[in-house]
Amino acid sequence: MSLTRTTCPYCGVGCGVLAGADGTIKGDPDHPANFGRLCSKGTALGETIDLDGRLLNPKVNGQATDWDSALDLVARKFSEAIADHGPDSVAFYASGQLLTEDYYVANKLMKGFIGSANIDTNSRLCMASSVAGHKRAFGTDTVPGTYEDLEKADLIVLVGSNLAWCHPVLYQRIAAAKEVRPEMRVVNIDPRRTATTDLADTHLQIAPDGDVALFNGLLAHLADVGALDQEFTANHVNGLENTVQAARASAPTASGLTPSELAAFYALWAGTQKVVTIYSQGVNQSVCGTDKVNAILNCHLATGRIGKPGCGPFSVTGQPNAMGGREVGGLANMLANHLELDNADHRDAVQAFWDSPAICNAPGLKAVDLFQACADGKIKALWVMSTNPAVSLPDADGVAAAISKVPFVVTSDIMEKTDTNDLAHVLLPTTGWGEKDGTVTNSERRISRQRAFLPIPGAARPDWQIISDVATRMGFGSAFAFEKPADIFAEYVALDAATSQFPRDLDLSIFGDADYAALIPTQWPTNTRRFFADGQFYHPDGKARMIPVKAPTLTQTRFSLNTGRNRDQWHTMTRSGKSARLGAHLAEPYVEMHPDDAVAIGASPGDLITVESLYGHTILRALITPRAAAGQLFAPMHWTRQRSPSGLVNSMTASVTDPISGQPALKSGAVTAQVYKPKWFGFLACASTPATQTPYTAIARTQTGWQAELAGSKRPADWEAEVRALTGMADGIASVQTDMGSGTVRVAFTEGGVISALFFASPSPVVISRRTVVDLIGTDIATSDALAGRPAADMPDAGPTVCACFNVGRTTLLNAISQGAGSLAALGDKTCAGTNCGSCKPELTALLAEAQLPMAAE
Repeated sequence: MSLTRTTCPYCGVGCGVLAGADGTIKGDPDHPANFGRLCSKGTALGETIDLDGRLLNPKVNGQATDWDSALDLVARKFSEAIADHGPDSVAFYASGQLLTEDYYVANKLMKGFIGSANIDTNSRLCMASSVAGHKRAFGTDTVPGTYEDLEKADLIVLVGSNLAWCHPVLYQRIAAAKEVRPEMRVVNIDPRRTATTDLADTHLQIAPDGDVALFNGLLAHLADVGALDQEFTANHVNGLENTVQAARASAPTASGLTPSELAAFYALWAGTQKVVTIYSQGVNQSVCGTDKVNAILNCHLATGRIGKPGCGPFSVTGQPNAMGGREVGGLANMLANHLELDNADHRDAVQAFWDSPAICNAPGLKAVDLFQACADGKIKALWVMSTNPAVSLPDADGVAAAISKVPFVVTSDIMEKTDTNDLAHVLLPTTGWGEKDGTVTNSERRISRQRAFLPIPGAARPDWQIISDVATRMGFGSAFAFEKPADIFAEYVALDAATSQFPRDLDLSIFGDADYAALIPTQWPTNTRRFFADGQFYHPDGKARMIPVKAPTLTQTRFSLNTGRNRDQWHTMTRSGKSARLGAHLAEPYVEMHPDDAVAIGASPGDLITVESLYGHTILRALITPRAAAGQLFAPMHWTRQRSPSGLVNSMTASVTDPISGQPALKSGAVTAQVYKPKWFGFLACASTPATQTPYTAIARTQTGWQAELAGSKRPADWEAEVRALTGMADGIASVQTDMGSGTVRVAFTEGGVISALFFASPSPVVISRRTVVDLIGTDIATSDALAGRPAADMPDAGPTVCACFNVGRTTLLNAISQGAGSLAALGDKTCAGTNCGSCKPELTALLAEAQLPMAAE
């Protein structure tokens, strides 16, 4: 089987992948982002390319139709809305899952031909504050760092970034560098103790939104100890004096850190020349996210620790092509090719190049405002591309209601059933990863190819082609007569050349003669030039600007909710949720809670917790852990109404945003929490997709079918009927065991002599080996043994999954430890756990410590 060189579709690291149509997935050893490493999600990509659940034909009002009919309808509805209500009555909402070519065509149609800037993207949710901070400081949206800087730094400061789970390959690059140079120091600044903290020499458990106070205090300290670079700031930076004065007005202890913690961190930063500050959603997703970014940039500018190897601020992006979207103007306040939407000369130049009938002359609606406009009846036609805003945006229930009010909604997606697609009038089937061709740009500005290695299924089409076909039907055909992605990329490069008279960071001249088919991963502006090495920035005077920022007043609430990601899942799980081993690690929505808080509300491990805000509520499994700070809850945002109707975390988050960037504040919402007390808890394993009909349901794929965690508010009178309804099994022989004393119930279904469903219910959380039960589905084990939860003789219980890369369970690991594997290296040699992405190493370390406790007691 030949392998195709392509790029991973997950996070912004942009790892190279060697992929085959048979599902073979390997890391590309020649790709400079990962040198062959892959994380658990990347390793499992081969398990996500099946056609189960795929949208394979256009649909109008739920009925299959042909492409011409669907596209004619979309073009007519958008044209009518524009004619009747003006160009600002229509909107596109795009995604960092789009390739640059898709993004370019969508941006061109909306901004240059419809004449509105109402195109925004889910990238607004992850890095808009970084864009705004960069532009304020540098004059343009420049990410100055490279991945090599992480290996050259003497101090790495991770701020609001759980790199081990969200960018695992970068985490491994740092871990490898630290192993070679143990003197390298890592500081982890995060309200939670995360897997990333395991790598850190120091964990600073900052208060939510305490970052400005922390870095303002650092800037003041740098000034006090004479650590400012006077020559650099005099020649290349404006605003030093006013910014330092503003920084002195902040109380560093407002960060939530102690004076001794602050003093040690400040001394370390001041005394280390090669400092890289990596920041991510914990900085960006805040009402003061842009100010946080500038507080960090201020410290690097004031000390000249920018534009040099091994130092600088580094925003790492969450999505595979968030950077590509930024390059082509995918945000509502940007123009293509890093040109300024509010600059008339820039607008004229782009319009002339496109030869377009109109050009937007004002910023469009940013994501949260866009959906508020939908709710207000201002948007008459909406096109959602490759994303699921009814789940991912704050106030998700309100967003779903807003979408339902739009007279005409079209979505283009690879999956048929999503929370957003359920609200659409027209569904357009697009090609997915492995089926489409184009480019993506990673967090270090490296453009790589995604290449097709799979046939296009059904009637699916690439996004750029669908958009171009609609543009043609709207009367703009000559400007959208692209035949292949290479044509679009060539136009994108040509636009850059045609507007080269405007100083900016984006320089695509190295791609002018590139062979698109053979394009190798290439960093712009060149593979060797380092931004700001010459001290030149992109404000008119060539200088950077330090921005005075004020620390916010932090409010105290009983519980503050921090939302984020899981190690093994991606966004709303339309891709990663297909992999059984990725779902096995943490298979249901949960909330991390400090033990003291659990005691305060009477929660025990395994209980269900109702978490509620002014906007909505959700029911989550309690994960009681000292990793959480007292008063602070953490919950991942991946679960949808399709998988867990009561587990939609963004139903609780508020649609408040940073006033500059428009990025939502998803890290510190005020909530309440209390124990949810159902009449029964249940666990179901079955061969078919379970129904989500109980008050609490969370379903997940397994190697043998599906599993579901359940809870009900009323004890069923007929358990057999209940399980038949949950599984959809009209046939099958049922065996039911009921223990009246304990209130437990066990139900097994067999079909053709094999186990097709197993169900366990109890008045308290069900205690049984999930993995054993799941593995019994499809076997011919005796029903009595299956109901006892006993593994088959040839299927020893591996325990809950710890290492998703190699599907290694807790019991397997403990057995290996008992047989002498007393270190991470030995565990890796014996079980392979921790030898790929390494994100499970903190859990492995905890298991080693746990196994040694009995020996220590002796």
